[in-house]
Amino acid sequence: MSSRPTLPTELPPNAGRAATGIAIVLVAQLMIVLDATVVNVALPRIDADLGFDPASLSWVLNAYTLTFGGLLLLGGRLGDVLGRLKVFEVGLAVFTLASALGGLAQTPGQLVAARAFQGVGAALAAPSVLALLTTSAPDEAARHRAFALFGAVSSGGASLGLLLGGVLTDVGSWRWTLFINVPIGIAVLLIAPRFVDETQRRPGRFDVVGAVTATFGAVSLVWALIGTPEHGWLSARTIGGFALGLALLAVLAGTERRVAHPMIRPHLLRSRSRLGALAVMALVVGGQFSMFFLVVQYLQTVLGLGPLASGFAFLPLTLGIFAVSRVTPALLARFGPRTLMVAGTAGLTVSFALLSSVGTGDTYTGAVLVPMLLNGVSAGLVFMPVTVLVLGGVEPEHAGAASGLLQTTQQLGGAVGVAAIVSVYAAGAVPGRFVPGLQAAFLTSASFAALALLVSLVVVRTRRGPAPAAAPAPEPAPEPAPEPEVEVAVADAA
Repeated sequence: MSSRPTLPTELPPNAGRAATGIAIVLVAQLMIVLDATVVNVALPRIDADLGFDPASLSWVLNAYTLTFGGLLLLGGRLGDVLGRLKVFEVGLAVFTLASALGGLAQTPGQLVAARAFQGVGAALAAPSVLALLTTSAPDEAARHRAFALFGAVSSGGASLGLLLGGVLTDVGSWRWTLFINVPIGIAVLLIAPRFVDETQRRPGRFDVVGAVTATFGAVSLVWALIGTPEHGWLSARTIGGFALGLALLAVLAGTERRVAHPMIRPHLLRSRSRLGALAVMALVVGGQFSMFFLVVQYLQTVLGLGPLASGFAFLPLTLGIFAVSRVTPALLARFGPRTLMVAGTAGLTVSFALLSSVGTGDTYTGAVLVPMLLNGVSAGLVFMPVTVLVLGGVEPEHAGAASGLLQTTQQLGGAVGVAAIVSVYAAGAVPGRFVPGLQAAFLTSASFAALALLVSLVVVRTRRGPAPAAAPAPEPAPEPAPEPEVEVAVADAA
């Protein structure tokens, strides 16, 4: 007799409402991810309009990264304590208001402040998005499909942001790269309460020391990283930022082992597979963000493409990610997360190595198109398995903290990647010429992906098995023992 479990023949009674709720929060996640890159192709127009000096223009991007990455852990914990829907709505309202203020900015300082304000809103809303997906899905199969879409939105949204930014900048104005968020944000705020249920608050005192040290530790690390291309890795600014960040995180680690209601449950970091998945996420995002940074400039500086054409040049990557996201739940059920991560990171390594050969005499079709498509397909294989491993076995009341940890890793990985690759590029750059230095920079991205491949092979360990029965609501309990390796329920994901 076959041991394969019988799949349900009827949808759960609330499946339609749950699916609508999942779609709504994914729209918000897409908007948040888009804003990490949507202004990239508009930077020359922003510079010409507002008169940034060369040293400050990068803060249009960095102000968002700094507050977003630095406050994610706090945003995740606030959602666990105060209710995820409430914190999601507050964060989205802040993000929407900041987008409007940024679109109206008349000075460089006003735009940078609005971008920082956007990052605050994103950091409050983003962890609750993933936590709401975890708790809103009616069954395991729906949860895996939601994770696949979340991975597609999170990875493909960055490249889609370049496309949207190019369209809005060429057709209208750079200001519409920010104004576009306002009607979408208002619509989500009005509709979400009808289809997304509030989660139960987790009783207990708020970990103030943990919140302060986690927030300022992450801010310090991101601040140090985003300044390395300008100030250098051995500057007092960089070393001081790293030292302060690591010291604060050390205080956080000591605090979390002692307090009754910690900001981050220490047992979340005792799973070898979860730590491996977080490392893979950081390395992959670091390679991806640096690739966006370099390819956009190559397309415009060497190939002579405008903002609109540069955005469309990333369409194969975006389509590859979203196409693969349709089949990753079935692939996960058949092969397990480790196999998908190995295949995806191997493909990313090859795509970056291919990009390292671009030159002044190349064309988009001949040198960029194939690596871009391979990169999108490969990235689509990585993000869902990583998300499943990080959130697997996490109690529902800690889903916000776990998702905040995952997305903090993404932001730190992106900051590390851009800082490292830009430093490598600068070391081989020739004034007045863009291509020298590209080979070493793209090979550095390839080394990030190759290291992620090694981690997937050596560190990640998973066991496939039948989907477990639904667990009863957890009761307050002492700090749990170290987790076993993550067992991913894949039987119902097909």
